Amino acid sequence: MTQPAIDAYTTLGLTRNASAAEIKQAYFALVRAHPPERDPDMFKRIRAAYEDLRDPKKRAETDMRLLERWPPAARRRRAPQPDLSLQREDVIAAARAITDLGRVDWREHHGKVKL
Repeated sequence: MTQPAIDAYTTLGLTRNASAAEIKQAYFALVRAHPPERDPDMFKRIRAAYEDLRDPKKRAETDMRLLERWPPAARRRRAPQPDLSLQREDVIAAARAITDLGRVDWREHHGKVKL
């Protein structure tokens, strides 16, 4: 299973303009630091990242996947989210405003409304 594009570069500690020699050098340095018998999960991630970046065709696909992603959340500017929680009193007030519950004569004829 291939890693997302951004993880291939960050896993190997490289930038997008790294040469093939730099990719190979970073891979072997990380494999020495995280051998498969001591850290199998990290070794799998390193190996998958190297497989994505060592072949020029796969690297082009990886770069295209990276371009298709949205910018990271830290760089995205989001509008403040509105508070959509409803208070019981607000719902009742809105119901009275759009219905006949706000009429005084209705209350007089039918007694006090219990909510």
